[in-house]
Amino acid sequence: MRRALGVLAISLLALLGVTGLSAPAGADGVPLPTNPFGEPTGANDWSCQPSAQRPEPVIIVHGTFGDRKSLLDDLSAAMVAEGFCVFSLDYGNRGTGDIATSAKQLKRFTAKVLDATGAAKVSMVGHSQGGMMPRYYIKFLGGASVVDDLVGLSPSNHGTTVAGDQSNPLTGGFCTSCNQQAAGSDFLTRLNAGDETPGSVSYTQISTRYDEVVVPYTSAFLAAGQRTTNVTIQDSCPGDTAEHVFIPMSRTAIAWVLDALTRPGPADPSFQPECSATGLPGAP
Repeated sequence: MRRALGVLAISLLALLGVTGLSAPAGADGVPLPTNPFGEPTGANDWSCQPSAQRPEPVIIVHGTFGDRKSLLDDLSAAMVAEGFCVFSLDYGNRGTGDIATSAKQLKRFTAKVLDATGAAKVSMVGHSQGGMMPRYYIKFLGGASVVDDLVGLSPSNHGTTVAGDQSNPLTGGFCTSCNQQAAGSDFLTRLNAGDETPGSVSYTQISTRYDEVVVPYTSAFLAAGQRTTNVTIQDSCPGDTAEHVFIPMSRTAIAWVLDALTRPGPADPSFQPECSATGLPGAP
């Protein structure tokens, strides 16, 4: 619990480097820079109408310190290429705010997507906090009736042992959600009490052994069940080097996402994606 600047700081700095933003400072609740780069590739086309083959639009949910575009272009483009209407939102002051409040923002965004597309349900693909936070919406805010699939990329379902240090200037002073994602936090204890996979939702958790943020990486997994699949990308593609920050760009992870979204139920545990040298874009 005290490896503060540990890996969440590394993740933050990596994300800030990707987006070209400077690291924020200040007290709790300080507004962070917003996303100046627009939409993920192919996403947020509000005229998109789901087809009979792809009836559920997909909502991408970014992680802590992220935004609706950064790191998510390859994932969005792959889903659009498969015929999905794809949407992505910004929430919670770059995901640093109270997670329950962020889940309410997700609920409002989902209602907007359903209204625009005429769909009965949506699927969600979330990175890090974005894979865990929708579970609050599903469990406590009525999302179980409108979410078909929830796919998490290194989701912080059971927290991490490298969060929760109030003395860390990057996470303790202004990042409420970082403390809530600490292993054993009151927030996660409540979220995981009883049924971890409520409703008829299909749950797929995609982890990486190289995760330096969700530690241990198996914290991403949910309780076993017929509607639950837990996978680690190196089990299917040992050469995939994607870690926490770049798992949304991993070809292996994206293949698992598409398997989950294009079949009934969660991803098939026996699915075998094509493997590249590193699993990252540009690799042979």
